[in-house]
Amino acid sequence: MNEDCIFCKIVSGEIPSTQVYEDERFFAFMDIYPGGRGHFMLVPKAHHQDLEAMPDDLLSQVLPLARKLAAAAVEGLGAEGLNLVQSNGRAATQLIPHFHLHFFPRWTDDGTKVAVWDSAPGDMDRIAEDAERIRAAL
Repeated sequence: MNEDCIFCKIVSGEIPSTQVYEDERFFAFMDIYPGGRGHFMLVPKAHHQDLEAMPDDLLSQVLPLARKLAAAAVEGLGAEGLNLVQSNGRAATQLIPHFHLHFFPRWTDDGTKVAVWDSAPGDMDRIAEDAERIRAAL
């Protein structure tokens, strides 16, 4: 536990939350500053700052659990879809440095804005250059 981390304090019960799910490794709770109806988050109970810091064994459990929680949110709220968002670093709008997934249940024309960008053709030379740089870093 990181004593300065708000999510660690939520997991420990020091800060109250509206719990959605809990097991021995994960905790899910409603966001009190929701981006839309039903917005909740899933965090590991152990403090890991971001995706890069997450151990592989924990990461291997994240998506199966996310699928289960997403299905429950869609069914339970009668949603028509769901956005799953994970951000890393301040520039990517990660405000709390503790790995977390955001779940945004969605309905047609609900007005929720999640990961919005202009859908315009990109510079193909830049796209190829960026792909090469990513491959080189692997």
